[in-house]
Amino acid sequence: MPIIHFYGPRMPKENKEELVREFARAASRATGIPVEKMITLLHETEPENIGLGDDLLVNRR
Repeated sequence: MPIIHFYGPRMPKENKEELVREFARAASRATGIPVEKMITLLHETEPENIGLGDDLLVNRR
């Protein structure tokens, strides 16, 4: 089964549902694999857990 990983900010549940639906449908169209076989993993990442260069992303906001 194909696995789609998405790393991004925290989102409301409704946004996550839309994102998963759209990713799965697009991957299904591109591969011909049924949408029911797609696995999508959402990794919510806080700005204080991301380094950009030699600084934390949270410090650049």
